[in-house]
Amino acid sequence: MIKVTKFGGTSLADAIQMRKVKDILLSDPDRHFVVPSAPGKRFDNDTKVTDLLLQLNSAVEFGKEYMPIYEKIVDRYVSIRDELGLSVEIEKYLAEALKEIEKGAGAEFTASRGEYFNGMLLADFLGWDFIDAAKIIFFDKRGKYDNEKTIEAVRAELKKHNYAVVPGFYGSLPDGRIHTFPRGGSDISGAIVAAGSNADLYENWTDVSGFKMADPRIVKDPKTIEYVTYRELRELSYMGAGVLHEDSIFPVYSAAIPINVRNTNEPSAPGTMIVPIVDREEEEDKRGITGIAGKKNFTIISIEKNGMNSELGFGRKVLSCIEKYSVPFEHMPSGIDTLCIVLQDSKIQDALHDIVDDIHRVCKPDSIEVFNNLALIATVGRGMKRQVGTAATLFGALAKENINIRMIDQGSSEMNIIVGVANSDFETAINAIYKAFDEKEV
Repeated sequence: MIKVTKFGGTSLADAIQMRKVKDILLSDPDRHFVVPSAPGKRFDNDTKVTDLLLQLNSAVEFGKEYMPIYEKIVDRYVSIRDELGLSVEIEKYLAEALKEIEKGAGAEFTASRGEYFNGMLLADFLGWDFIDAAKIIFFDKRGKYDNEKTIEAVRAELKKHNYAVVPGFYGSLPDGRIHTFPRGGSDISGAIVAAGSNADLYENWTDVSGFKMADPRIVKDPKTIEYVTYRELRELSYMGAGVLHEDSIFPVYSAAIPINVRNTNEPSAPGTMIVPIVDREEEEDKRGITGIAGKKNFTIISIEKNGMNSELGFGRKVLSCIEKYSVPFEHMPSGIDTLCIVLQDSKIQDALHDIVDDIHRVCKPDSIEVFNNLALIATVGRGMKRQVGTAATLFGALAKENINIRMIDQGSSEMNIIVGVANSDFETAINAIYKAFDEKEV
């Protein structure tokens, strides 16, 4: 069995955390490959090493004093090295990197060194091989990830190693220059290594014991989700839940490799399993929902026109008015003579009045109303379609709290119900929904 593990920045922030990671890795001989992040925050007011590196690069580019920043970076790595009693000449490698930065290597090279140097230290600490990600993870000349070339290279390289460390977050362009994934890209790297090694399991270790059924900043002590499917994950992450983004798991999703999200500081906790399908119908029927997530600040454009249902191309005309301003639509609930377009405020920016004017001109509706300050809440669950009364429980919970529902949308998969409420009711609504389904399970 092959397990690929990825550890986040808080899991590798200092020597104490490094020891925890070593204990986890060596406790299971099936854990063959590990993808580390750069050292994260050690305490609330601390600075991530990646942020220090970007500050260093910016100071060099703009001709500002940069040695104090560089010394902070050196201190982070040297303290880890010395406390663990390692022999890596980290000062020499850091000095070489600084010379490249001074020559104009750029922000991506600079940021990538956080994972690179942490990988070197972890490999020495474990006694495992070190593989530079630049040699096996590739981007094309436009900076787009080259999956076919990468998976082939990863597969060929990993066959040479029984146990190895592969730094996360970066790869290389065709000309050899370093290129990085977006921030948080170590999750993508971990998924790539898992897919390339044809792993049986991809473990993503972080500072939480799995995903929660609701945001713990809103709901007190929400239950942990034991199993979640890729489709549910997409629904929850789209609605703002603090789960892995779909881009970060696509390689393992394509290969149908399960993911186990675990807590480095509580390794005995089972965490959350992300799987293609769940064959646990009895449990699903009991629970009904998997999780609740939501986001604030949406706008609804409500369009009314008599005979809309028989007018060929009406929906296309409306969407063309929005597309003109490069604004994607979130949802489009409709009736016989009504059509609502839900847009995210941050994506509309200053185009709302122009969009409404264009809809008036192109579609000639009887009326248009605009509703602002809307929050969307998604109640997601693969077992909802087999549960009698799911919608009744949801709407009853909101009615009990005297919360007015401004919009209802349910996908054809019957995996989620999305409701729109006022921004001011957002937190109360999520607590009410969670409480109602929690009590129903009991």
